[in-house]
Amino acid sequence: MSALFSRRGLLRAAMLSPLVCRARAARVSRVLKPVHVSLDRVIRTIAGLRPFRPSGFVVRGQNIDGKVIVHNYGHGGAGITLSWGTAHLAALEAVRTHYRDAAVIGGGVSGLTAARILLERGFRVTIYAREFATNTTSGVAGGQWFPFTFYDPEKLTREVEEQFVQAARYAYNRYQTLVGSYYGIRWLTNYQMSNKPLPANGLMSRTGPMAGMMPEYANLPRGSHPFPFRYARQFDTMFIEPPVYLETMMSEVRLAGAGIENREFHDTAEMLALPQKLIVNCTGLEAKSLFQDEELTPIKGQLSILLPQSEVDYATLPPELYMFPRKDGIVLGGTHERGVWDTSPEEKEVTRILTGHRAIFEKLGRTSV
Repeated sequence: MSALFSRRGLLRAAMLSPLVCRARAARVSRVLKPVHVSLDRVIRTIAGLRPFRPSGFVVRGQNIDGKVIVHNYGHGGAGITLSWGTAHLAALEAVRTHYRDAAVIGGGVSGLTAARILLERGFRVTIYAREFATNTTSGVAGGQWFPFTFYDPEKLTREVEEQFVQAARYAYNRYQTLVGSYYGIRWLTNYQMSNKPLPANGLMSRTGPMAGMMPEYANLPRGSHPFPFRYARQFDTMFIEPPVYLETMMSEVRLAGAGIENREFHDTAEMLALPQKLIVNCTGLEAKSLFQDEELTPIKGQLSILLPQSEVDYATLPPELYMFPRKDGIVLGGTHERGVWDTSPEEKEVTRILTGHRAIFEKLGRTSV
């Protein structure tokens, strides 16, 4: 009996030890180097339009005039994050057809990724787009791997949620195979913070649809973090450097044999005139006019980029703001203007973003977390 109890005790200790280590890891002393925020350190300010649909992204097939259109658009602020997953879902739709010549419309991250997956699965692919890679909306993205701003909770159906989880898990696993300097992808710790209790459910929770895709997830007790907020939470995720990643993806699809054609489509008829019977629609906001998707609307996002700081090796997610450290600069963001089509940066938003971040990092100092 005593031997059995001993074994049970050892087994229990072995099972609990990773949890104990994880809890301790969340409290290990770590000096976070503050971001130096000032107007004279801003090297550029840019704005882009997220293609948002309140009910979530679209991946589905449609037959029009003897051709198959596979739609893959409406990712909101999760275009880079979900690109591998929704491209995978779009490829499943494409495989159901008998066609193996595919036209991919769109040269941003969704189009390049869809082309790459189709090429991997034996399709002959031609990409048609007005702009490619870093010249698209994807080129002005922050690059964090996490699906922010891609649906309204009250509009989400069970079907779309299941599709989202499938896409997110596929993308999460695929991006891990690309970590490294070649693709410009690395793991980084995020710190979410607020003066109100952080939500115990939803996307950023232990029980939400992202469970298992936020390693090192922990709520930080008061006094164990240096941020000027009552509540803080940490989790690790991947960060993608858009300038590196998009150019590498462009190079990869070329090397894999994709045709590249610079072309603009003004209506569906021009698209249907293409020689391919299979068309993958990755046009983002342009799908609103091309396919009369009245639900599709822009959400303007504005970024101020500071001079790079190699010593900043974490990201922050305070209310209405975010900071992402990249090789090409410190990305400061925090605007979500729904229904705004103008991509001109606004000075008032520059001031708000810089002021908000400066207040955080001036207090951060050299406090340990």
